[in-house]
Amino acid sequence: MVFWNRKNGYKHLLEDTFELEPVTGIPPGPHIQYRTFSKQEFEMVPTGKEDIARILKGAATLNNGSVHLDDPETLRRGPLDTLAANSVLNENPEVRAYCRFVIKHLAQQMGIVPASIQGLYDARGKGENKGYTVPALNIRGMSYDFSRAIFRTAQAMDSGAFIFEIAKSEIGYTHQQPHELIAVILAAAIKEGFKGPVFVQGDHFQISAKKYHENRDKEVEGLKTLIKQAMAAGFYNIDIDTSTLVTLEPEDVKEQQRLNFEVGVELTRFVRDNEPEGITVSVGGEIGEVGKENSNEAELRAYMDNFNENLRKANPNYKTISKISIQTGTEHGGVPLPDGSVAEVALDFNTLENLSRISREDYGLAGAVQHGASTLPSELFNKFPELETAEIHLATDFQNMIYESKHFPKELKDRIYAHLHSEFIDDKKPGWTDEQFLYKTRKKGFGNPFKKEFWNLPEEIKNEIGKELEGKVRFLFEQLKAGNTSGYVAQTIEPVNVAPCLENELNHA
Repeated sequence: MVFWNRKNGYKHLLEDTFELEPVTGIPPGPHIQYRTFSKQEFEMVPTGKEDIARILKGAATLNNGSVHLDDPETLRRGPLDTLAANSVLNENPEVRAYCRFVIKHLAQQMGIVPASIQGLYDARGKGENKGYTVPALNIRGMSYDFSRAIFRTAQAMDSGAFIFEIAKSEIGYTHQQPHELIAVILAAAIKEGFKGPVFVQGDHFQISAKKYHENRDKEVEGLKTLIKQAMAAGFYNIDIDTSTLVTLEPEDVKEQQRLNFEVGVELTRFVRDNEPEGITVSVGGEIGEVGKENSNEAELRAYMDNFNENLRKANPNYKTISKISIQTGTEHGGVPLPDGSVAEVALDFNTLENLSRISREDYGLAGAVQHGASTLPSELFNKFPELETAEIHLATDFQNMIYESKHFPKELKDRIYAHLHSEFIDDKKPGWTDEQFLYKTRKKGFGNPFKKEFWNLPEEIKNEIGKELEGKVRFLFEQLKAGNTSGYVAQTIEPVNVAPCLENELNHA
C-alpha cells in the first residue's frame, strides 16, 4: 500500500495499523524508511483495485466487477472519505474511475439515486403543491464538505426538493467534470445517511453567441457533447441557456427570440433522444440573459409558443421544458463596489411574480427561475416562495463564505490571490480596484493548481467551514420554505436505478 505524506511531500511505505503490501518497482533495502504517521500527516493513495478492496474491507466487498455493501457504518467511519478523495485526486485515471464506480454502486444499494425533478415540477405546474421555492446550489469548491452540509440541512429539515448544480463555465474553471462531481455528491449523501432522490443539474449549459456566429455547428455540437456526458454521469436536470442568442434589433419580438427557441428546441430534442430509458430529464429554458435587460410577458409568450410549436412538429411525444429562467435585475455574483462590497440590486419582484404565474397557468411549467440571487440582502429571500418562484440559483455567497471564513488559511488565500493576479489579470476591467478584481475572479481559485489543497485542508478547518456553510444553507432553506418537502418528492418522483458503467467512468476519468 502506498501513502502520501502531505507534510513533507514524499511517498512512504507506512508501518501503521494498516496491512502492509509490497510496492511494485521498489526493491527492498536500507534506503526504504519505515515510520508511523498520524492520520493528519498522510492520505492513502490506492494504486489499483486490490488496494481499494483492502480499504473497503469490512465495509464492502468487491468481486469480479460486483460491489456489495456489507456494513454502512463501517463505510462511513473512514473508507468512504478515502474513496471520495481518490475519486478526485488519484493520479491514476483507472483508480479514479473505479472509485466513482464503487461509490455509485454503494449509493444505489443505500437508496440514494440520481433523479429528474420533472415529476415534482409537473405537479407544481398543475397547482398540486405550492408555497415553496426549490434551492439550486452551485458546487464550486470544497465540494465534499459543502455537499455534506447541504445533506445535513436536508435531513434536519425534512427537505427533499433541493438541487445540486454546476454551470458549464464552472466545470471549466473549477476543473470538475460531471462524472467526478456527481460521485462526490453521492459520497456526501452516504456519509450523512441521506436516502432518496438526488437532483443534480447542469446549470447554464450555454451557447456562446460569438462562437455560434463564427461556427454554428461546432458550438452546438460541443454543447451536445457536454449534455450527453452530463446525462451519462447522472445529471438528469439540464438548464439549456440559448438566451445569449437573443437580439433586440428586430422590432418583432418573435424574431428577437427566434434563435433562442430554435436552438433551444434542437438541444431539447437531443436530450429526449439520449435520455436514459424510463427517465424524463427536466429541461429548463431561458428568455433573459442574466445581467442584461429585464424580461417581459411578450418575450415569454413568443419563446414558449414557438418553442412548443417547433417541438411538437419534431415529435408530438417530446416533453417540453419544465421551467423558465428570466431576468429580473440581478447579475451573477453581484456587482462589486471599489471596496469589494456588493452593490444593492433593484430586483423586479412584479416581473418575477407575473411571469411565474403565466408560465404555470398558461404553459403548465413549474414557474419562473431566479438566477444570480445568493448575494441579495437576507431579508428578501422570504419573498420568493410568497411569489411562487419555482427555483432559485445560489452560488457566489457560499464561495465568499469559504474565502472570508476566519478558519480559511491566510497563507493559502494569499497564494491563490497571487496566482489570480499572475494568470488572470486580463480579466481586470478598466477602472477596477484590486478588491473588485479579486471578488469577481477568485472563483477561479477553486480549480487547479489549488484544487488538491482545498481537498487536503486539515479536518478541523474543513469541519468549521462546513458548519458555517450549513448555517447559511439552513437559513436559505427556511426562508425559501424548502423544509418539509420530502413528502412532495415522494408523491411525485419515482427514481430509476441506472446501473453504473465502469467503461463510462473510465472514458471520463
